Amino acid sequence: MKPPVLQARALACERGGRRLFEGLDFALSEGQALWLSGGNGSGKTSLLRLLAGLGLPAEGEVLWRGRPVRELREDFHRQLLYCGHAAGIKDDLAAWENVACSAALAGHRIGRAHAEAALERAGLDGVSELPAHALSQGQRRRVALARLYLEPLPPLLLLDEPYTALDARAVATLAERIGTHLDSGGMAIYTTHQAHGLRPQYRQRLDLDALAGVPA
Repeated sequence: MKPPVLQARALACERGGRRLFEGLDFALSEGQALWLSGGNGSGKTSLLRLLAGLGLPAEGEVLWRGRPVRELREDFHRQLLYCGHAAGIKDDLAAWENVACSAALAGHRIGRAHAEAALERAGLDGVSELPAHALSQGQRRRVALARLYLEPLPPLLLLDEPYTALDARAVATLAERIGTHLDSGGMAIYTTHQAHGLRPQYRQRLDLDALAGVPA
């Protein structure tokens, strides 16, 4: 069995004076994916933000290769790609410019050709020059997800509802992309309310409803 790369130990999360979950433990090894399930308000997005370093747990710690991520800081951030539930794209930029900007923020400068290739792989042909505000909701979502079709991907993908606003073909394409990443030793943690298409051998499931805390 492969040793764990990412671990959570006794994590608790509070928001707005309410404890969303507590006693959360998991371990993720190379080639594995973790599906976060639970009802609205169970803390799925909050957990992803904790793992991305965008917040601090009320209790517990997150470890990367045995070391607390709070000690690794930027070294850890370079190991992950976080795609939030919101599209997070700039309306006044063209589609390809949004992809290039997203890559630059992650520390990878790419040219227009690479950005357009990523858009094509994401199923967006012929829209690279259009401003984001002219795109449909599904197209905007694909622009945000186009970063996943650039190489190289960091080891850890943190994906909040990645299939939202995508049609069946786009869902299948994205699931295949995530599967390829896992085949190469990458890892993914994601939330979804839709069928995700990942092969069963990849998946663990963590039900946050079972870890719900009590009002603080």
